[in-house]
Amino acid sequence: MTLHLQLLQTLPKKLFSYEKGTASLIDKHTVQIVKEDGKTKVVSAQNILIATGSRPRIPANIEVDEQTIVTSDGIKNWDRFPESMVVLGAGVIGCEFATIFSSFGKTKVFLIDKADRILPFEDEDVADIVKKNLEAQGAKVHHGASLKRMEIRKGKVEYELEYKNGSCEVFTVDKALISIGRVPNVENLGLEKAGITVNPKGNIWNDDTQTNISNIYTAGDVSTDVALVNVGEREARHAVVRMFGPTVKPLSYKNISTIMFLNPEVASVGMSEQECVAKNIPHKVVKLDYSINARAIAMRKTTGFFKIIVTNDNGMRILGMRVIGEHASSAIQAVAYLIYTNQGIRELADMMHPHPSIPEGVQECLRMLLNKSIYKPYVFKDKLKCFVCENGVCTPLESLV
Repeated sequence: MTLHLQLLQTLPKKLFSYEKGTASLIDKHTVQIVKEDGKTKVVSAQNILIATGSRPRIPANIEVDEQTIVTSDGIKNWDRFPESMVVLGAGVIGCEFATIFSSFGKTKVFLIDKADRILPFEDEDVADIVKKNLEAQGAKVHHGASLKRMEIRKGKVEYELEYKNGSCEVFTVDKALISIGRVPNVENLGLEKAGITVNPKGNIWNDDTQTNISNIYTAGDVSTDVALVNVGEREARHAVVRMFGPTVKPLSYKNISTIMFLNPEVASVGMSEQECVAKNIPHKVVKLDYSINARAIAMRKTTGFFKIIVTNDNGMRILGMRVIGEHASSAIQAVAYLIYTNQGIRELADMMHPHPSIPEGVQECLRMLLNKSIYKPYVFKDKLKCFVCENGVCTPLESLV
């Protein structure tokens, strides 16, 4: 107790100070802050953490005024629901806003999808359910459409699309949302003065939250291409531990849990099925429909499925998982832990899960892989699926269930 008090007495009274202004590096140990009143302040430190975030990407040929044509930053400027709007970009943010506005039932939503389907980074079965629900809410998806132009005319947005067959079509809506990704904020930071290099992806991450300058660290959107709040928060904690704490093992990005606020909700962790196929990783896939989950039936929310991807061997280590449906996010964390610890599936399958609950669907998927499930494909023909994929060929495995 005495030693603890002595240590406290040696610490400075003010451990944290906040300065509001524009900061830039003078050298690898010094930051200059230009305050709002024009005055400057110079701060020196042993270590520096850069967490300047990102901003929406804006196409060079579109004038974004953040009133009529907006990014996700400008949505807050709208004081009422538009009667119609178009969303450019069918990734997570674009699909989330398309879901939000179409769900209120006050806005006719159009979604421009240059690819053959929305959410191109996700598995087709996930994207298909999201698309069907968007269309059920009255949204229209422009598939395989390239934007030729978008401009404000007489207070409205006129845009022209060109389809793969060469035909063109012109539409007029009240508002437009540009959602084509984000750009790391690395400009005007004085990086060159500190010797920091920007990598080909446009960010300053070099190795496990460190830049190429050993005492300068980074966290959040400016550090990697995984622009998620939970990733940025974890990176910041890790960077500070590396600065002052004991040696720790590097961060792993293999088990990042994500939620897409769509209709229905989508939760994911680890690799997708299409990623495993693209990398030619032999794997097994098991799918269980929401319509045979007791909690989903009780809530009358039976649209969706559980999908778990494991290695095609006796260990059956989990490579990834996708859940789409009500309370999907409640089902992924235990699986994320198994991926993080590189474990198999037997312990989780044998645990007593709460009943009725959505995570019971995870347990039943694992039981199917272990050949312990009471559900049989010849009874639930369209509700259960098990197959093995190797060398680009997927073969049903009814023996798994």
